[in-house]
Amino acid sequence: MRHRVFVYGTLLRGEVNHRLLNGAEWLGPHRTAPCFTLYRIGAYPGAARGGATAILGEVYALDGAGLRQLDRLEDYPILYDRHRIATPYGRAWIYVYRGRLRDRPIIVGGDWRALAADPQSLRAAGVRCLRDPKTRHRRSSSSTGSDAITTEIEERACPKKAVSPSILSNAKVFRSMSRSTGSARPIC
Repeated sequence: MRHRVFVYGTLLRGEVNHRLLNGAEWLGPHRTAPCFTLYRIGAYPGAARGGATAILGEVYALDGAGLRQLDRLEDYPILYDRHRIATPYGRAWIYVYRGRLRDRPIIVGGDWRALAADPQSLRAAGVRCLRDPKTRHRRSSSSTGSDAITTEIEERACPKKAVSPSILSNAKVFRSMSRSTGSARPIC
């Protein structure tokens, strides 16, 4: 069975986890209806229901094994849940973040890649330095000299100095959002 999935973060073409879509068929770009809020959850984004943001992403068709692989990456159904949304290519799954959202920075405009294009963005300057379950494979796991090279490159790219307050104030937009629980209403 073929499944369609809408991706909006580290699974996009050119992003760190896109390799998981190697066997998938790219159907095209898509912007959701403006009924989400996109948050920065460290080195990756999380879409939440509610809000007035249209999220920019891509739609892929993949088999059941591919969908299970994405479920593992997204820690479905613990950290993310899946909902169906309408796309020009048919209904597609979107992973919706289930974790804590209070005080998380909002990605204004709903475009994960726009953060990298902004030279003042925390993602461009430092998110690539964060290591978490979704990005840890970028660090060399061998105990050879490549670890020292990787560490040296990271230290040059991510100096251990404080980020200027002006960058922080420009990059973070906080919004508290009440999450409805147990709602059976369909996603927009």
